[in-house]
Amino acid sequence: MDTYREDGYKKVVLCGANSYEEKYYFNPDFAQLPTHVQEELQILCVLYVADVGGILTLVFDEEGTLQFEVMSQPDDFSFDEIGSQLKIKEIQRNQQDLLESLQMFYRVFVQKEEE
Repeated sequence: MDTYREDGYKKVVLCGANSYEEKYYFNPDFAQLPTHVQEELQILCVLYVADVGGILTLVFDEEGTLQFEVMSQPDDFSFDEIGSQLKIKEIQRNQQDLLESLQMFYRVFVQKEEE
């Protein structure tokens, strides 16, 4: 699932969770990832939105860097913007090996196929 930012750069969604609809999404293009990795991503995303609310999407940018994109509804006064950034930093610290492995996987297998 490719999407494009306003500036025209391509990004690829890996997964995401939505606290408003209580849904989790995993891009089927990444089905070849091991089941335990898919489960870890689901847990990571669902716990994040359960904790701070909003919508969390993990996306790869054009360089293959995994980025956390967070959105909230304008009238969501329970969304914790400061807590959101702190939680992302905590995830990046605690899940560093997983996140780096995902970036390596994307660069080697996905970007290579696109060339």
